[in-house]
Amino acid sequence: MNVQADRIYNIGEVADILGETVPNVRYWSNELEAERLVSSIRNAKGNRKYTLRDLETLRIVYHLVRERKFTLEGAKQKIVDNREGEMKNLEIINKLNKIKKLLLSVRNTVE
Repeated sequence: MNVQADRIYNIGEVADILGETVPNVRYWSNELEAERLVSSIRNAKGNRKYTLRDLETLRIVYHLVRERKFTLEGAKQKIVDNREGEMKNLEIINKLNKIKKLLLSVRNTVE
């Protein structure tokens, strides 16, 4: 899914982008809203809508909880302490994963 800066995302789209279930995104969102780290907007029906900043925060949470095995409390504290640093780390990891994927495809082509 293509991520755009000026778009508002519903909870299903956020779950798809993260590769996570909707109930987990909802739970994380509730926990992060209490700390004011995510501020999902609700429409008249009560459906959650997320900005790009909210999506970035949830990506950091996904990375910390699922990949680095932090607890949700630990992930929240890490974001509060150093959100920008964690965002940079996540960007670097994503770039390295793309390079790894490219190199593996080149290796498979050569073999």
